[in-house]
Amino acid sequence: MAEMETTYNFKEVMGRKERLAPGHRMCAGCGGTVAVRAVLRALRPEDRAVVGNATGCLEVSSFMYPYTAYEDSYIHNAFENAGATLSGVETAYRVLQKKGKVKENYKFITFGGDGGTYDIGFQSLSGAMERGHDMVYVCYDNGAYMNTGTQRSSATPQFADTTTTPAGTVSDGKVQVRKDLTAIMAEHHIPYAAQTTFTANFKDLHEKAQKAIYTPGAAFLNVMSPCPRGWGYDASELMNICKLAVETCYWPLYEVADGKWILNYKPKNKLPVEDFLRPQKRFRHLFAPGRENLIALFQAEVDKRWEDLQGRCG
Repeated sequence: MAEMETTYNFKEVMGRKERLAPGHRMCAGCGGTVAVRAVLRALRPEDRAVVGNATGCLEVSSFMYPYTAYEDSYIHNAFENAGATLSGVETAYRVLQKKGKVKENYKFITFGGDGGTYDIGFQSLSGAMERGHDMVYVCYDNGAYMNTGTQRSSATPQFADTTTTPAGTVSDGKVQVRKDLTAIMAEHHIPYAAQTTFTANFKDLHEKAQKAIYTPGAAFLNVMSPCPRGWGYDASELMNICKLAVETCYWPLYEVADGKWILNYKPKNKLPVEDFLRPQKRFRHLFAPGRENLIALFQAEVDKRWEDLQGRCG
């Protein structure tokens, strides 16, 4: 981690110029926009960036040719190839540097939703990480294909009500459990992988974004980014939803740096997962009489993953 700064000046970071311009069309209470602003704020003021963006909510709402909400160079990628596109740009940059044709210092960051990351874009993401390109892939994980109508993805949690896994009299919602993509990326043996979301002062997200950008080599950030429309919560509840995800250990905060697993936060009093589920309309069917066993199954899966994570982190 040769490029890493030894100290983190929170006040200085928060005072940096915004690199995502206002006026985009993302929904109020959307976690995707918050994730992008926080990650780009981790860039040093003197550094430039090339931002990639897989097709999805973020792309259609922040880019409408010829207008873009990004202050840095921006590339709209197809759903499936954000990882491949940015790895190609990063390779071209290194060649141009060697030839002396580019003097400025550039960083390469690509954003994709869980549909374009966990599923359709997994192959290009995996290839970019395995090859070790000096880039950061950021997944804004909202747990479904929100841009096209809230269809289930492999990031969708078990029992969630989506348009392709509707909950009703004959269905309990999505059958399968959620894929653990952060752990899968860590198994690519990349220099840095981390899982984060929006905590009280954003410190966890800011610090991890800084590490991901300034650790030489491939890096992956998985940011839980709630969607008010797909999850069914009031826009003002964004931060509370994230807090409950962390305090129930549904979404633990951890990082894997050079193969070392590090738990960043352990709740003093771990809350029951129903505290996280109850405020979301996509899980309201779980609280109907006679479905108590479903919440118990959800809790068991969360507990198992939490225990496994603590074991990995020593």
